[in-house]
Amino acid sequence: MDRLTKREQPDRSKINMHEAWEVKHWTHALGVSREKLQQAVDKVGNSAAAVRKELSV
Repeated sequence: MDRLTKREQPDRSKINMHEAWEVKHWTHALGVSREKLQQAVDKVGNSAAAVRKELSV
């Protein structure tokens, strides 16, 4: 199948800090700066659940 016509859904369980659109999505969704998001990802990994938990403390 042609890859241009089939779009895959992004994995919302992981945070990819190398994709600008994902960083923008997550900073907006979590209400934090890019720096805070990066610190949380560095500390607990790229699991969205773990980052949410870390930022809620």
